[in-house]
Amino acid sequence: MANLKGSKPLPPYVSYRTFLNFLLGLQEAIPSRLDRSFWGDKWSGSTGTQLMSALRFLGLADDEGMPREKLRRLVDARGEDRTLILRQITLEKYEFVFNSSADSESLTYAQLEELFHNSFKVADDVVRKCIKFFLGLAEDADIPISPFVTKKSRTGRSGIGTKKVQRKIVPRTASHVLIPDSTVKVPDNADMDKVLLGKFPTFDPAWTDEVKVKWFEAFDVLLKKVSKT
Repeated sequence: MANLKGSKPLPPYVSYRTFLNFLLGLQEAIPSRLDRSFWGDKWSGSTGTQLMSALRFLGLADDEGMPREKLRRLVDARGEDRTLILRQITLEKYEFVFNSSADSESLTYAQLEELFHNSFKVADDVVRKCIKFFLGLAEDADIPISPFVTKKSRTGRSGIGTKKVQRKIVPRTASHVLIPDSTVKVPDNADMDKVLLGKFPTFDPAWTDEVKVKWFEAFDVLLKKVSKT
């Protein structure tokens, strides 16, 4: 993928940690050409391709994968020397950010996205990866970037509309559930009589004569049933 002018590759969108590990591996020795036979046993095809694209964009390797002198100096540099080299690379290669009308120390995340979109033909998800790499590089280069960008990136910008909601997993119940045997005590006749008598309403002298008559009739029937048991 190329930018609108087609003159240079996309800004790096490989993991910045992967980029640092790649540079660390070069401290042992830098090959005369950074081709697949060199990095193929360490990185996948897509990651290796992204790394090479990053090196070309940053001016650390040419189009043929030949390492430039700047790469050798970066690999050998330590401390402040390394910071200065990274700062030079960052300010030069991301001039579309630092030379824009937006102040890099106060712009918003959306403004930074627009700067990448306006300079390159790149999808939203790739822009977010480009920005993450840029922020990592700027931090190592000791270049201050707007807190509205850095805070937004740390709080998970990648979660834009794709935040996963954890589903509570409820274990399935077996279709054949074994119910433990339980012994239910059935009251004997004597106890049942007490239960029936206990449920019968207590006589109330304030009742009407009609209610009193019905109460006595019902109580008489109950007594006969109890006496038979």
